[in-house]
Amino acid sequence: MHIVVERELEVRLVLAPERSIPVAALLAYRSDDPYAVHITFHTDSASPVRWTFARDLLIEGVFRACGHGDVRVWPSKADGHGVVLMALASPDGEALLQAPTAQVSAWLERTLRAVPPGSEGEQLGLDDGLAGLLAQ
Repeated sequence: MHIVVERELEVRLVLAPERSIPVAALLAYRSDDPYAVHITFHTDSASPVRWTFARDLLIEGVFRACGHGDVRVWPSKADGHGVVLMALASPDGEALLQAPTAQVSAWLERTLRAVPPGSEGEQLGLDDGLAGLLAQ
């Protein structure tokens, strides 16, 4: 049985230092893909924008700047509140998104209870698959 941990929240798409717009987002974690987090942004376009990256990257980014290349994450403050900034880059463009730290952290804690750090490999069933192959 696979576990799914989801959280809907509003993030801010940062357009300029003093200008941002709200974007509905869905954070999703699945125990059958235990190393990844999935974020779906519901924009005004015809289809949502989906990003997948390492859960460890998001966990670390709540506390300190991390990542390079396509995904960078770091903590900051906005209007006196803790936020997590995510800089996402693709061939289609770049985006800077700001999410409330408290909501992201609470969701991450739920994912860590579902699949504790270090036990991700057990979720993949690789040992059972390998044993089945060797038994043949």
